[in-house]
Amino acid sequence: MRYLFILICFLSLISCENSVNSTPFIEATQGRYLFNSNEIIEVKFKSGQMLIKWRNQDLEPVRLTDSSFYLSKMNEKLIFVSKPKMHIELAPKREHKGKKFIFPKLKDGEKIPNEHFKDKAYEKALAGYIAIQKKDSLDQNIRQRTLKTIGYSYLQKKQFEEAKEIFKINIALYPKSSDVYYCMGNAYKAEKDTVKALEYFKKSLDINPENRSSKRKLEQLTKEE
Repeated sequence: MRYLFILICFLSLISCENSVNSTPFIEATQGRYLFNSNEIIEVKFKSGQMLIKWRNQDLEPVRLTDSSFYLSKMNEKLIFVSKPKMHIELAPKREHKGKKFIFPKLKDGEKIPNEHFKDKAYEKALAGYIAIQKKDSLDQNIRQRTLKTIGYSYLQKKQFEEAKEIFKINIALYPKSSDVYYCMGNAYKAEKDTVKALEYFKKSLDINPENRSSKRKLEQLTKEE
């Protein structure tokens, strides 16, 4: 019985040692990876064990080999590849429909547009969104409706600066849309800046004279003056 106990302890020790990542691997892989154009995966280590931060969750992947890990939250096998540059690849599976998913490692200090926005570095955020559009005009992170929803969520919380900056980004991305100017008009109206609100409702109608929402807001503000 005593020998059995010792054997179990020995096997447990070997198992724990095998689950710990090597120092060279840790140094090469820890950092931030671009999950999509405006979202990050962060790889960290604690006592040699890998931790992954994704969508505000701290996750513990299961180590499969020296360079591959299973992340149950994603239901994906992550493979760390060092060449030509360090990146993460998703192991192929039927659900991918032949598409290859690669997440490049970011340079130290490199930020996504959303992070610049949260830092109130609005011009850098705007430049980032424009860069996304140039690369892929159909990217889901720059959809007009998506940005509109974000802007109104700020507006509901009376965060007027943030709302206007999001609407400003939407205007830069979709300058021929009547609705983006209407949204900005609403932001100024909520802030009780009637002059600027009128300016944007008029711009909205210049693009689309049939925009009923802008017509109605313009009439209301004109009567109040």
